[in-house]
Amino acid sequence: MGALPFDAVLFDCDGVLVDSEPITNRVLAEMLGELGWSLSTEESMRIFTGKAVKDEAALIEARTGFRITPDWLAGFRERRNAALDADLLAIPGAPQAVRELHRLLDGRIACASGADLHKVKLQLAKAGILDCFEGRVFSGHDTPRSKPFPDVYLAAAAALGVDPTRCAVVEDTVTGATAGVAAGATVFGYSPPGLAGYGHSDPDAMRAVGAAQVFTDMAQLPAVLAAWHSQIV
Repeated sequence: MGALPFDAVLFDCDGVLVDSEPITNRVLAEMLGELGWSLSTEESMRIFTGKAVKDEAALIEARTGFRITPDWLAGFRERRNAALDADLLAIPGAPQAVRELHRLLDGRIACASGADLHKVKLQLAKAGILDCFEGRVFSGHDTPRSKPFPDVYLAAAAALGVDPTRCAVVEDTVTGATAGVAAGATVFGYSPPGLAGYGHSDPDAMRAVGAAQVFTDMAQLPAVLAAWHSQIV
């Protein structure tokens, strides 16, 4: 494999590196059901995937009459983290792809997620790749705006000392792809076949918001990036 045409690769976490959305949304659906909003896990995923729960407080209040409080959010995170710790698996091929890109780019990779930092680090540790991102994990909770705004990707690129336009962003949702495009990066959309709507956005939907290429197998990511044909100079 030849040199990559990017100076850094910035990864989303949920749905790209770990298969967390079914677990998170199972817990969320349970807790919203306790408030009177009956949802299946699949319905919760269609509504909330790619978004921070705290940013959807108005929607939850409109459907339940319950005003989301810091205590409720803390309880959600506690139950969610316990479920993730018990059940989380890596996306097939993701750990190998991360280690290969870490090697090819001399460590210039980062994880830029809309989730809270504790969750992101927990998940990367469960997937066995936290060491690849040490000191380079970024949360939208720590930026002025979360995805679909570009803030977390801009923060990650700045910390790496890399121009965002020289970065590849790896995303699996319209929300995240929109953020990567807004940051000026080249966005690669991961959409495994048959799983659109189950935590991953449809390929056409990601292309519609500016994803440069959509791929289906995370194990192929290093080769996909190496073969990128755009005029990056």
